Amino acid sequence: MQNLKNSTMQELKDLCVSLRKKIIETVSKNGGHLSSNVGAVELIVAMHYVFNVKKDPFIFDVSHQAYAHKLLTDRWDRFESLRQFGGLSGYTRPDESVYDYFVAGHSSTSISLALGAAKAIALRGEQDERVPVVLIGDGSMSAGMAYEALNELGDIKFPVVIILNDNKMSIAKPIGAISKFLSHAMAGDFFQKIKKQTEQILQYLPESATYLAKKFEESLKLITPGMLFEELGIDYIGPVDGHNLEELIYAYKMAAKMKKPVIIHAQTLKGKGYEIAEGYEENWHGVGPFDIDTGKAMKSNGNSATKMYSEALYRLALQHENVVGVTAAMPSGTGMSKLIDAFPKRFWDVAIAEQHAVTSMCAMAKEGFKPYITIYSTFLQRAYDQIIHDACILNMSVVFAIDRAGIVGEDGETHQGAFDISYLSAIPNMTLLAPRDEASMQKAIEYSYLHVGPCALRYPRGAFLPTPDVPASNFMYAKAEVLYVTKSEILLIGYGNGVGRAYLTLKILQENGFDATLLDLRFAKPIDLETLDALSVSHKKWYIFSDSAKIGGIFSQLTCKRNTTRWHDVAMVSFEYEDAFIEHGDTKKIEESLGLLPEQLAEKIIQDQV
Repeated sequence: MQNLKNSTMQELKDLCVSLRKKIIETVSKNGGHLSSNVGAVELIVAMHYVFNVKKDPFIFDVSHQAYAHKLLTDRWDRFESLRQFGGLSGYTRPDESVYDYFVAGHSSTSISLALGAAKAIALRGEQDERVPVVLIGDGSMSAGMAYEALNELGDIKFPVVIILNDNKMSIAKPIGAISKFLSHAMAGDFFQKIKKQTEQILQYLPESATYLAKKFEESLKLITPGMLFEELGIDYIGPVDGHNLEELIYAYKMAAKMKKPVIIHAQTLKGKGYEIAEGYEENWHGVGPFDIDTGKAMKSNGNSATKMYSEALYRLALQHENVVGVTAAMPSGTGMSKLIDAFPKRFWDVAIAEQHAVTSMCAMAKEGFKPYITIYSTFLQRAYDQIIHDACILNMSVVFAIDRAGIVGEDGETHQGAFDISYLSAIPNMTLLAPRDEASMQKAIEYSYLHVGPCALRYPRGAFLPTPDVPASNFMYAKAEVLYVTKSEILLIGYGNGVGRAYLTLKILQENGFDATLLDLRFAKPIDLETLDALSVSHKKWYIFSDSAKIGGIFSQLTCKRNTTRWHDVAMVSFEYEDAFIEHGDTKKIEESLGLLPEQLAEKIIQDQV
């Protein structure tokens, strides 16, 4: 691990240049989070210079901006494997390095983690030796969990240093030279001593004698952007230039001396050091491989399921004025940018606030609107209580459009969309459906508009797998669709993108002299018992294809029903995900490791018939 303690200022600045170069070169080949990482280089170098990563918990919110930290902690030579199968994660992982304090992939957990660590440090009597250090920003302060933690931290007042990376997506704007002067003054020993002495004196003076003193202190707060934090009981330093190492080191050292909760407000530029990406708030946040000289992507995603959903919803919104929608800080990633631009009064990005997104749309449903809540599968988990409490109990007619369902690849276990069927199917009043391709996506959107009560439709990252050339029929409540029928006893049951996987498997089976009936389940809840009952008479071997966890997934739904149906004697095999978190890497390599490629599945079925 690089020891920066004895480095000169010029050596630290040269190191920042090297870190940026390494990050840009690697992300251009592997993809990853670019602008947030190059924008945080000085913040992280100063952290490693001032604090002791061997003792102090370094806690990165989301951790998508921690690449420089990885490079400084024994991973320089392995950095080329970033986000590759079997390589380094794009996020912090304690099983990857002892210097990664906690796993992270979702936002706004860092201050809660720091407070928990601070409590443990206090109980052990280690407050003079260790201090939790948090790096948060990039929109993470828009989520309520951060303020829940700040609320307790301001009350309990354990030492925690919070570095707020304000890259134009945060809470305050600079107020010029006066603000900078006051920020430095408030961070200095003189001001802190005066403040402490004043607080002690105020305890013993009558209220009339303290009026002017109180007003003077309040006036200092009002002309700095840290009033919110001060009112919460957390000292504030800033704004400071997040790319000026001297300023950062000075602020960090002052914060460490204060032995109380402190927020250091650092202003940075996203994409700093790579001119093409500088200043962009979303376009360069997460990228695939690209050409460094031009910034152009190496390959196009083609007509993705996300784009299909966006275009289908756009057509629906043109047709029905009561269609409204929301996303949580992912307007481009979910395809909602098109809707927000076209209908700014009917579609919103509410920032990283999935809980608020769900509950606010439930109120709109009560008022007669038809809300579409468009959120990644892995992020919708964060609003589970709201789905139950605000959507399902009252049977509100809201639609959950679940993007990134299934394996998402390089982002790994914190982002894989494996659990939405499992966690939604248990809720009364919830209906689950899934399109298999572009044509059925349009039909699914049309159905969802007419559906009474909450429903959720899921679709994958990128393009759908190929499906049979069968015209998509209208969705009918709880009705499956037989796409191809034979007299074989083998039945392939596909759900969503699983239909394409089943179809590719069927083609391989046919090449090897086997045949099978192919069923698009369409609805995971409720299950089409009538169609399955009819098929069970002649089809005694069922194989289930769904990009989801086996526990609580399609196999579980069918297993729950089998004892009350005529297909209790059918043999069922699930090709869903086993009970384990799925690693990061190229999607095809992950599927191969899980035995889920069509050729692997066909071989399993053939062996099962022998």
